[in-house]
Amino acid sequence: MAKAFTIGALSRESGVNLETIRFYERSGLLPEPLRSASGYRHYQAIDVRRLRFIRRGRELGFSLEEIKALLALAGEPHSPCAQADRLVHEHLQAIEARIQDLQRMKAELSKLAGCDSQQAEHCCLLEALDSRECCSAGDARPS
Repeated sequence: MAKAFTIGALSRESGVNLETIRFYERSGLLPEPLRSASGYRHYQAIDVRRLRFIRRGRELGFSLEEIKALLALAGEPHSPCAQADRLVHEHLQAIEARIQDLQRMKAELSKLAGCDSQQAEHCCLLEALDSRECCSAGDARPS
């Protein structure tokens, strides 16, 4: 018989937190494990592999729904890869959009950084957040 893992051992082997494992069970990403007569969960090596797959998918930024789809594809090894490839392309587009958003945020924050005002009333960031222009960037700021 294959080695059974407790939830603690499964957590250590997979690198996934205990509560996250329970959440994945409730959400259907991880099948309900067999239970001992005393109610303890017993997992198999396939569950370790599945959790590592899920963890890696999350590290790459895939949603739980996308991971469910990828798990289904992984369960049918002779099916075409087109759906997985489509998910990768969609995910790359979303990442590119996020990078552009982050670059815009960085540029805006760079304009606001380095405020030399001694008072919050004239703080560049607070002025920008409050949509007021007490002191424009080129003006001398009161101390």
